[in-house]
Amino acid sequence: MYVSEAMIAEAAEQFGEPERVEFRINATPAELDRIKSSQRNGRNHDVTLYIHKDDRIVVIAKPMYPPGLYRAPSGGLKPGERIIDGIDREVAEETGCRIKVEKFLLRTDVSFVCDRVASGGSESIYWRSFVFEARYVSGDFRFTDTDEISEVRLARLDEFEEFSRIMRSMQTGGLYYRADLHDKIKLMI
Repeated sequence: MYVSEAMIAEAAEQFGEPERVEFRINATPAELDRIKSSQRNGRNHDVTLYIHKDDRIVVIAKPMYPPGLYRAPSGGLKPGERIIDGIDREVAEETGCRIKVEKFLLRTDVSFVCDRVASGGSESIYWRSFVFEARYVSGDFRFTDTDEISEVRLARLDEFEEFSRIMRSMQTGGLYYRADLHDKIKLMI
């Protein structure tokens, strides 16, 4: 198991009890298949970080993103890895930085739902995000995960509106979810 209730309780004890939110996101058959392929060994989660550096937020772009699309870094824990250890590893890989986690903001329960036209039924995949607020400590933004990340930069919070607009224009359930997540977090930080 990747993330147990005991691990979530440990993070909540250390960084505060998160708000819990449910999302229902429509997905295409191809996208549902892509999400399934990422669920190696039953993985159904990510940790997402909103990292403050002065008056900006650290954001990443992925190689397949169009120009101007950025989002908060995120990644999966390894089996048996504590949440804080996975956060430190993922942040180092995706941003080249060290951080100090300050608050456990949000715990999501997501249903990616797809109507399978051929079969006449619907199918869904359950996903969770554990969202944290953190402060930049050090680092040079030289990320090592060059397969997943193409750029790291700092963004003003008001730029997230444009990021969300671009995400929604892509008509991809995963990006719709990230846009909804950005919109929710903007109200919290």
